[in-house]
Amino acid sequence: MRRRLPAAGLALGIVLALLAAAPALAAGYRYWSFWDGADGGQWSYATQGPSLSRPADGSVQGFRFAVSKDAAAEAAKPRAAADFEAVCGATAPVESRKRVALVIDFGVQADAPTGEVVPQEAPRTACAQLAPEATTAEALAAVAKPLRYNSAALLCAISGYPQHGCGEQMAETGAAQASAEPSGSAPGRVPSAGLLVGIAAVAFLAAAGVWQSRRRRR
Repeated sequence: MRRRLPAAGLALGIVLALLAAAPALAAGYRYWSFWDGADGGQWSYATQGPSLSRPADGSVQGFRFAVSKDAAAEAAKPRAAADFEAVCGATAPVESRKRVALVIDFGVQADAPTGEVVPQEAPRTACAQLAPEATTAEALAAVAKPLRYNSAALLCAISGYPQHGCGEQMAETGAAQASAEPSGSAPGRVPSAGLLVGIAAVAFLAAAGVWQSRRRRR
């Protein structure tokens, strides 16, 4: 039994070190998510960016600013229904133009960057009339300037909000890490205290195993 203890302890120490070495799970990103209106006033996570999406006449497009996962099942949705008639019903159709309803949800104050205030608590709606080939980005520019994009064409701000930042990855504590786009790789990290403790535990147990082995040989 005594012979097994050093080996078992060493294995446990290695497991602890590996767990400590794993990067901390991110809670999500602070960013503008993009949504397509679906039947019944529901939202579906857009599969294309607003600069590539070309909505048809009668479409509803939604945007939500929040700290959330960059995934369809976990991202924060706009808090208003995807209802074309509610947004564009009072806008008369024009020949050779299409109508696109936009729902812009600036989110909650808890998700706002430090020092910034949410422009309005309730989602904003607008009806854009555009050329048939116009993109969602053009529809957004028609009703919610100024817009801000980064060098990778990621939408960073709508109507000037937020003033700074773009898709920051958020740690579980809620503090922003180095800027990173949704779906991007996590920035490099220095070794955590847990990692150093795990390494020390492995070294200690390895030394104890060697000492115990020498003691048995005497």
